[in-house]
Amino acid sequence: MNPQIITLLFLAFAIIMFVLEKIPLSVTAMIVAIGLTVTGVLTPAEAFAGFVDSNVLLFMAMFIIGAAFFETGMAQQIGGMVTKFAKRERQLIVAIMSITGLMSGFLSNTGTAAVLIPVVIGIAAKSGFARSKFFIPLVIAAAMGGNLSLIGAPGNMIAQSGLETVGQRFGFFEYGLVGLPILIAGILFYAFIGYRLLPENKDADISDSIYNKTVDYDSVPRWKSIFSLVVLVLTILAMIFEKQIGIKLHVTAWVGALVLIVTKTISEKDAMKSIDMSTILLFVGSLSLAKALQVTGAGESIANTIIGALGTTPSPFALLVAILLISGVMTNFMSNTATTALLVPISLSISQTLGADPRAVLMATVIGGSLAYATPIGMPANTMVYKIGNYKFNDYVKAGLPMIIIAIVISCILLPIFFPFYP
Repeated sequence: MNPQIITLLFLAFAIIMFVLEKIPLSVTAMIVAIGLTVTGVLTPAEAFAGFVDSNVLLFMAMFIIGAAFFETGMAQQIGGMVTKFAKRERQLIVAIMSITGLMSGFLSNTGTAAVLIPVVIGIAAKSGFARSKFFIPLVIAAAMGGNLSLIGAPGNMIAQSGLETVGQRFGFFEYGLVGLPILIAGILFYAFIGYRLLPENKDADISDSIYNKTVDYDSVPRWKSIFSLVVLVLTILAMIFEKQIGIKLHVTAWVGALVLIVTKTISEKDAMKSIDMSTILLFVGSLSLAKALQVTGAGESIANTIIGALGTTPSPFALLVAILLISGVMTNFMSNTATTALLVPISLSISQTLGADPRAVLMATVIGGSLAYATPIGMPANTMVYKIGNYKFNDYVKAGLPMIIIAIVISCILLPIFFPFYP
């Protein structure tokens, strides 16, 4: 069978399985990688090159640094400091979204949401407000915060890997040029208008939930908490000044991770447990699909189809809107990481076919792929709060869809300014 047809069949399989999630996303991604190898579309070296990808190494190290930050109790302390001054419902929403957004810009957005869930449960209990008023703003802020920096979300680094194939890169904070205004707009929206759209559901019974467990951090030596924060800050600073110090991001991250392990700030066992292999496998498998789309020309064919639907000479604005809408719709019905992984090679092909700046096209893809606000399945954090917030599917739609529209409008204004398709 033609390699291009085989690749398109695996692409269709990946999309269907990502949407249905009958099997874990990581398993689907690895089935694709194995399938592309068995059918001869890719060599084993090509299919599994992702295991030595610099971004995978960066993921692994940041999992460890993030785990130390969480497990020493420093993340909880910072969350508590920010929220203790807020008393009213809207103040609490602003506080929760602010701390979540900023933390998820530098740590895993899913991990940030996970560590703040018990904090928010405690806030709701003390304040007397329903938990459902806070969890949707929490997960939306986590999604928005992922676009503050290069390491904020897996999709950002998937796009970085794609961009590196054409000899270009995004700067550490370039995502924030669009991501920060969206986060600010989101906080303001839910503070003044959107809070009315948040459901006031009866609190669900969480007696059997992991989020009902309380952890005593008093037994953690104070120096460990402080040291985890120092290492995190120094690691981020070193990443920001990557060009000046001449050390790659993944090397810097591993220096930080190893320092934490050697000093026993986090144990080797806990460090290894913190590495989310499902994310790693999803990333590796998705990269193999991206490679197949590239080498077989399937990505270029898809790009030509999309371009053809927009007309022979689509305007940059029409192309921008199309990319934002396609990725924005897809990300709400499948993993935001999977959406970005599927669309990055296609977007790259579109940019090459049209002669557009690949940085601009990929940035639009990443921003659109992060708009997983309107369903409980768009990103892991959305699913995590579904039960404990006692939500219904439509609660997400009602609260999240207006914010998606606002984010797309902001993107349509800012992306052409900072990332013009034809500079």
